[in-house]
Amino acid sequence: MVSRGAAVIFALLALNLAVSCQASLQYGFYKGKCKNQDVETIIRNIVTASWFGDQKIVAGLLRLQFHDCFVRGCDASLLLDGPTSEKTAFPNLTVFGYDLIDQIKAALESACPGVVSCADIIIAATRDAVVLAGGQKYEVQLGRRDGTVSQASLVNLPAPEISVAAAIQFYAQRGFGTRDMVLLLGVHTVGVTHCSIVNNRLYNWNGSGKPEPNMDPFYVMVLQNVACPIGQTFDNFVFLDDPSSVLKVDNSYYNQLLRKRGILPIDQALALDPTTKPIVQQLAGNNWTLPHPIGQGPGQNGCVQV
Repeated sequence: MVSRGAAVIFALLALNLAVSCQASLQYGFYKGKCKNQDVETIIRNIVTASWFGDQKIVAGLLRLQFHDCFVRGCDASLLLDGPTSEKTAFPNLTVFGYDLIDQIKAALESACPGVVSCADIIIAATRDAVVLAGGQKYEVQLGRRDGTVSQASLVNLPAPEISVAAAIQFYAQRGFGTRDMVLLLGVHTVGVTHCSIVNNRLYNWNGSGKPEPNMDPFYVMVLQNVACPIGQTFDNFVFLDDPSSVLKVDNSYYNQLLRKRGILPIDQALALDPTTKPIVQQLAGNNWTLPHPIGQGPGQNGCVQV
């Protein structure tokens, strides 16, 4: 099933993670501002070509957008280089998709120099990638300005083992409700992690020398024997969704949680905690609608003035 609610919630990163600023975001912001070229078409065409080459770019762009927006708003500060920039923070060491943003920026600079911000490129490119992966098309407001401050010390992202209660508080501080949080974690429908992050769940939960009891025993056996065997040479990837659906934006992720096949601790906890379990059950049952878009009020522009 393609999700209207999921499409809207992916856009929330661009709308709700913000600092107050005077710039006004608009739909169609770049119309008529790039000579006779259409900015969003240029972005879409390059993203489409990249997606046909490697569909994992959807996960890369979603993560890049999330990691950028959660620090100082959606200002592309994650793209800045430097010995202590956001790129150097531990959670960002495995972020990818920078090359695609650079490619899009180069094309736009050729078409209309100095017009389109990298912050807007991230937002529009991620939207286009989500649609290519099966998500319903959604519009995004553009008009952000790129930030100039990028410090690793400012990076504060939720850890995979965060509790549901702590996660609710963390997201609430950034303007998201509990349902929003569960929907945002739904980006794991196209996500991956490494065995090193989950080996304790598979082999030594809380120092017991046994797998975590809340995980499906059959799935544990599959992961132990296929994805994360003891003594593996490399730190293998593990899909956060059913491998048959990991390249698709759908609600398979929530069904996995109900089957006790969540990979990250926070994923599985969503289906066990009484506060979030009903939301997971609803989303797994193909009900992805939201009552209204979030984060479009004053001071929620998702941009940083420079």
